[in-house]
Amino acid sequence: MNDLQLTRRQWLALGGALGGATLWPGLAQAQAWPSKAVRLVVPFAPGGSSEIVARAAAAELTKSLGQSVYVDNKPGGAGNVAMGEVARADDQHTLILGHIGTLAVNPFIFPKLPYDPNKDFKAVSLLAKVPSLYVVNPALPVKNLKELIALAKSKPGRLTYGSAGNGSAGHLAMEYLKMATDTFMLHVPYRGTGPMLTDLIAGRLDAASVGAPAILQFIKAGKLRCIATGTPQRIPQLPEVPTVAEQGFPGFEMTQWYGLMAPANLSQAALERLAPAAAASVKTPAAQEHYKTEAALAVGSTPADFAAFIAAEQKRWKPVIERAKIKPD
Repeated sequence: MNDLQLTRRQWLALGGALGGATLWPGLAQAQAWPSKAVRLVVPFAPGGSSEIVARAAAAELTKSLGQSVYVDNKPGGAGNVAMGEVARADDQHTLILGHIGTLAVNPFIFPKLPYDPNKDFKAVSLLAKVPSLYVVNPALPVKNLKELIALAKSKPGRLTYGSAGNGSAGHLAMEYLKMATDTFMLHVPYRGTGPMLTDLIAGRLDAASVGAPAILQFIKAGKLRCIATGTPQRIPQLPEVPTVAEQGFPGFEMTQWYGLMAPANLSQAALERLAPAAAASVKTPAAQEHYKTEAALAVGSTPADFAAFIAAEQKRWKPVIERAKIKPD
């Protein structure tokens, strides 16, 4: 061996002396990220399933990443405002909670978006799936889906249903139900699930479809009546409530889903640190117990698997949106 040759052990020793920054810059960057608090943007108003999923993930990520991960609600424009803002973020410490509306619906209902869901973001991990529950105000004289359909058909256009906004998961769920049951109800869009629920509980709306985490407490308190679930099987939290499929519509399924997204400019080193932490964040005992209580199904996936899932959902919902003629506000 000449004087210019080094053994593997000598290279490792040299790398340790230099802190790894010179010989392994990618490793050093991964270890350095995050270097400050991470903002997790939720593109909807407080009070919905999205915030519940985000806060559970943020709490676990704070532990695993060693930096605070905090939730920042930024409602507006069916999630487009926040998505556009995060797409342009260049601080390497801003993430966003993506979901069925912003990633698989909005691209097909808005003629122009301030973001491209497939080019402006990197998929990080599919976090959770949430059962869609079909509920009515208790004053409405219906006890099940069959009775709601009969009432809607006897009063076409007179029953109202609310959602978190045009193109939201709740809007899509109700339009999907209307198509399956050949009924017509008037859509009333809101700026978020929270304000919509306020009016539904007060009796200013007749019905809605909402993710289970946001409304289980109101169902159990008798403030809302659940007449059907969008899941393939009944959920343990409401074993007495039949599915839509059980009530005469075989194959019907509607669940919401939420996943972690990062701006496309997030470094590969940061993504490699974040992705496994995000996937693991929903599988901890604390998170599993939280999701179980809220009737949410924790998933956790790789970036590649989540990207493929988004593409499949876009393909699934495009024809539904076109048939329902869903348009933006």
